Amino acid sequence: MKNSLRHKISFGLVMSAALAAPAMAGEVKAAPKAVVELFTSQGCSSCPPADALLKNIEARPDVIALAYHVDYWDYIGWPDTFGAKDNTDRQQAYAKAWGSSNIYTPELVVNGRKDVVGSNKPEVDGALSQASLEVPVALSIDSDNMLHVSINGKADEEHGAGVWLVTYITKAPVKVERGENAGQTIEYTQVVTGRHILGMWDPQSGASLKLPLDEVLSAPSDGAVILVQRERDGLPGPIMGAASFVR
Repeated sequence: MKNSLRHKISFGLVMSAALAAPAMAGEVKAAPKAVVELFTSQGCSSCPPADALLKNIEARPDVIALAYHVDYWDYIGWPDTFGAKDNTDRQQAYAKAWGSSNIYTPELVVNGRKDVVGSNKPEVDGALSQASLEVPVALSIDSDNMLHVSINGKADEEHGAGVWLVTYITKAPVKVERGENAGQTIEYTQVVTGRHILGMWDPQSGASLKLPLDEVLSAPSDGAVILVQRERDGLPGPIMGAASFVR
């Protein structure tokens, strides 16, 4: 997932007080308590229950769900139509950040802090019951079709964090013709199509961004998330805040 979008829209990044803008139309989640990232594959026979559970999780108003399709199951004989090495790299980066060399599907990461088996509903529910995001992120669109992002500061926080744009497809049915799920038509949801770094969040001053919506969302993507996530030594850390919208 290339970061080329940064060069197109980074001019709109303003580290200052929030910009006033009209309310956003459409579906918005601006006060979630959790961002869940499911690492899944169309070639994994254990994944469809997790894919179905993710769909139910996404219906919750307090959870933002994202599905990262990995590519290491492609050798079975069915290349995942959404699979990407960048997604596998992100999963491996989480494992490395936690001092592990193991990755698996379906793996569900909650707020960048812990992982559970993505098809294990009691484990997922337990992780979500303890989840929280401490940095509010607000979204709106103005009459010029510009996306305004306002991210609060957090005075007691010592470390900054990256501000990321993650785009996704809300629904995508796929007929799997080969591999472990051959013959099934599975409706995938929240399928990640790209990740782009927009800038940095300062815990003292917060951040405001102004982005051209037509460049933020282009087909086939119809949804996006703004994430505030810490990194350490180039590896993903805790997610501090998030908001999502669907066009």
